[in-house]
Amino acid sequence: MGVVPVDHPESYGIIEQTADGKVKRIIEKPPADKAPSNLANAGVYCFGKDVFDKIRQTKASVRGEWELTDAITMLAEEEKTVLAAELAKGDWFDVGRPWDLLDANVWALNRMEHHVLGKVEEGAHLFGSVTVAETARIRSGAYIEGPAFIDEEADVGPNCYIRSGTSLGKKTRVGNGCEVKNSIIMDGTHVGHLSYVGDSIFGEKCNLGAGTITANLRFDDGKVKMTIKGKVVDSGRRKLGAVLGDKVKTGIKASFMPGVKVGTNTWVGANLMVERDLPANSVVLLKQSCEIKPKK
Repeated sequence: MGVVPVDHPESYGIIEQTADGKVKRIIEKPPADKAPSNLANAGVYCFGKDVFDKIRQTKASVRGEWELTDAITMLAEEEKTVLAAELAKGDWFDVGRPWDLLDANVWALNRMEHHVLGKVEEGAHLFGSVTVAETARIRSGAYIEGPAFIDEEADVGPNCYIRSGTSLGKKTRVGNGCEVKNSIIMDGTHVGHLSYVGDSIFGEKCNLGAGTITANLRFDDGKVKMTIKGKVVDSGRRKLGAVLGDKVKTGIKASFMPGVKVGTNTWVGANLMVERDLPANSVVLLKQSCEIKPKK
C-alpha cells in the first residue's frame, strides 16, 4: 500500500508498522499526540487475490461504510505481508473535501500533454496549454487561457472567456457572454449565456438560466467556509464558488454566495439568491408581491 508523510496525522488514516517495517494496522484519524507515525494511507494499493476474502468478512463501520482498510488490517493481523511504499509528498494530496477537486484538477492540467484537435473557428484565441478534443468546437470570439481542458463534443462560444484551471466535460455548452474561471463543469452541463462561474464544481447535466452568477469572494477577503457533514469547515481558500450536484437547474438571474452547495436534481428559481445549502430533489422559489395598476 502507498503511504505518504503528512503534517497533520489526526486528519488521515495512519499506519502503524512492525519493527521490520511491515504494516501492523491502520488507525483512522488518531489524536496527533497518539499517532504511531506520520505516514498516511495514500489510497494507492496493489493487492493479491486473498484481499477479496477479507473484504467479504468486513462489517459496516460506525460511519455505515465498509472500509477497505479493515480488510488490510485483517491481513496484517494474520501476519500476511503488507508492505508500505512511501510516495513523494509532492506527488500526492488528499481529495476528501469538495474544494480539493479544484486543486486536483489544476494538478492534472499542469502535468498532462495538451493537444488542439477539434474545430477552432477564426477569431477564437487560445493561449498557453489548452486541450481541445477532436469533436469539440470553439466558436469565434472565444478567449481561452491555459491550462484548460475541453472534452469531446463540448461547444464553447461565441464571445466567451474560459480562464485557466478550467475543465469542461463531454457535451458541455458554454455560450455567449459567459466567463468560467478555475472550475470543473462535468458532462452534459450547459452554461448557456450571460453567466459567471468561478472556482466552482458543477455535476453532470446541469442547466443554468441566463444571468446565473456564482460569487466566489467574501467582502472581508476572508477564507470561504463550507458546511461538511453538518460542520462549518474553513476551506483555506480566499476564492471558492458553488458546488452543484447532478441535474441542478437554475432560473434566470439566480445567484450563489461563496461556498454554498446544492443537492442533485434541485431546481433554483429565477432571481433567487442562494445563501445556504439546498437539499437534493427540491424546488426553491422566490416569493414576491406584485401590484398592477391601470394607467392614468
